[in-house]
Amino acid sequence: MDRFPKDFLWGSASSAYQIEGAVMEDGRAATIWDTFTKVPGNVSNGDSGEIANDHYHRYVNDIEVMKQIGLKSYRFSFAWTRLFPSGEGAPESRGFAFYDRLIDSLLGAGIEPLATLYHWDLPQELQNQGGWMNREIVNKFASYAESVANHFGDRVKSFSPINEPWVVAWLGHGLGVHAPGIKNRRDAWGVAHHTVLAHANAVNAMRGVRSDLKIGPVLNQAQYIPDNPNSSEQLHSADVLDAIQNRFWMNAFLDGYYPEILLSEFGHEITPWVKPGDMESALVKNDFIGINFYFNNRVGDEVPNQVPVSHIPELFNLKINESPRGPLTDMGWPLTPNGLRDLLIRWHNEYGTKLPALYITENGCAYKDGPDDTGRIYDLDRINYLRTHLSAIAQAISAGSPVKGYYHWTLMDNFEWSLGYEKRFGIVHVDFETQKRTIKDSGLWYSEIIRSNGNSI
Repeated sequence: MDRFPKDFLWGSASSAYQIEGAVMEDGRAATIWDTFTKVPGNVSNGDSGEIANDHYHRYVNDIEVMKQIGLKSYRFSFAWTRLFPSGEGAPESRGFAFYDRLIDSLLGAGIEPLATLYHWDLPQELQNQGGWMNREIVNKFASYAESVANHFGDRVKSFSPINEPWVVAWLGHGLGVHAPGIKNRRDAWGVAHHTVLAHANAVNAMRGVRSDLKIGPVLNQAQYIPDNPNSSEQLHSADVLDAIQNRFWMNAFLDGYYPEILLSEFGHEITPWVKPGDMESALVKNDFIGINFYFNNRVGDEVPNQVPVSHIPELFNLKINESPRGPLTDMGWPLTPNGLRDLLIRWHNEYGTKLPALYITENGCAYKDGPDDTGRIYDLDRINYLRTHLSAIAQAISAGSPVKGYYHWTLMDNFEWSLGYEKRFGIVHVDFETQKRTIKDSGLWYSEIIRSNGNSI
């Protein structure tokens, strides 16, 4: 018996700012990441996406690499300011022409596109108007979404409006470690709510011009596991953190409400942003849910001087320790493939037939790697990561979870946001001085997985 469905989509993923480069070409205007990277100290080594992988000029060769690997699907994002330099108003025809060429080339190679409308690169002009903290962004985003669907929807049939709204809210506006670099918990709640509304309005706008599109949210998710299941403090912290990261958007999109624990503890910060009818509008029909999973989070007693995965617990005054245990990736992230299995089974058990199809829209790991004297890149750690996580997905499928595809993060090493070019996630190595692409052993291994539809794991 096959471990994966016959029509399982095997793909890889990227985002515009991380690979395209050409930030000043063909009418593209500044984004919040162009602005953020210019501030000393925001990004490791002062790196930026100004050149990145030069994908804007090298997309034909990059698609050839995708063909060599055998990708069935490719997830990419539109750069909003390539299409609308100010975020609204007059379109930039050269930007539309670039994505026409990219999409037509993908289809010509037999690769199905999955397009993200927003992967964190907000037009700076919209940020000057308040960005995601300004409720007007909801209608502006819907207008942008409608234009994209109207122009590209004849060829692109699968869309996700917003990538990882938790990151937009909490890393961009709560902790301030991502653009636009704001540190305000109340504002972050407003941003989180506005992403819910923007997603729903975008779905309605896109379906208004094309009824044949498949549209769904892409959410970064993780489980929060208490060290001591008898500790009321750890259980409470895990519940709060799970509600912030997972249930805020799952409950909104599938149930039409926000988690009660968040309203009871932070309602004074959340409810001022919510207007009558908002939660009813959130219940838009989604054709799928994309899940980006990297690792489970540990919830334990506070331990001084240990490095946490993030500072989110501190933002909510949770006195816990989430520093990981065991082997870590180059990001300092733990290896928890069973967490992915359990998360997929959890949603299947909790939502049943209400749950739409699931896609793993991101999953991967960063490890230091590079070519040896023969040019080979022997990244066994990444192969082991892939093997264990794909096996976990197969187990979830056998338990009834409706997983229909997997997109490895990422196709190529690229600009890793505030960490610059230090972290390599790709199954294709990039020499950023020469822009040479080399398929790593993990890419060759993944190619065989695709060829066998997962039966060679």
